[in-house]
Amino acid sequence: MKLLAFDTAFDVCSVGVDTDNGGPVLRSEEAGRAHQERLFPMIVAAMAEAGVSIVDLDRIVVTVGPGSFTGIRVGVAAARGFALVTRAPAIGVTTLAVHAEAAAQRLPGRRIVAAIPARDAMFYFQSFERDLTPFGEPGIASAHAIAAEVRERNAALAGPGADAVARALGGDASARIVHRDAAPDVAALVRLARRAPLPGLPPKPLYLRAPDAQSALATTMPPQ
Repeated sequence: MKLLAFDTAFDVCSVGVDTDNGGPVLRSEEAGRAHQERLFPMIVAAMAEAGVSIVDLDRIVVTVGPGSFTGIRVGVAAARGFALVTRAPAIGVTTLAVHAEAAAQRLPGRRIVAAIPARDAMFYFQSFERDLTPFGEPGIASAHAIAAEVRERNAALAGPGADAVARALGGDASARIVHRDAAPDVAALVRLARRAPLPGLPPKPLYLRAPDAQSALATTMPPQ
């Protein structure tokens, strides 16, 4: 299998190209808000290093969120565009699933709750079984609400929201934290990409709350 995977959901832009021969080619760099400018040169460079042509791809995998609204749109649009050109399936995976995959690699056999800071003291989160099967859909909740689920499931914690949830748990809950990675690990993304099920529909952004612009418009527009 030859696959291309990329993540543009946060400030880091990451690309992975994997084949059945040798290890994957992985690239990550700080992009800030310049994902659109950085993504395609990184893809071209990684594919050249891996010796893979666009027409050789068997699947394209992209993170669909939660994360930056603009970054997610850039990544999803790119994945759908590559799929049209190559006729390879485009697959969306959540950034929470990538954080869980990275945690499972470091600490196998544990249930995992991945958490990412949102706004207004809220956190995106998702729970995963020991085999990384999702336990429920991604959601948004307070640190205390997520802590209750962590306690009930006796789960480990992963992602940039892990410290806040651990504080809500109290005691020595920091021992539950497997990693605090700010951005999804590209090696974990590639591993997840290899076994991701083929979708029935093209990937689309996962938005668990309205974009800032939409929220501001809703509060400033007079009622109709």
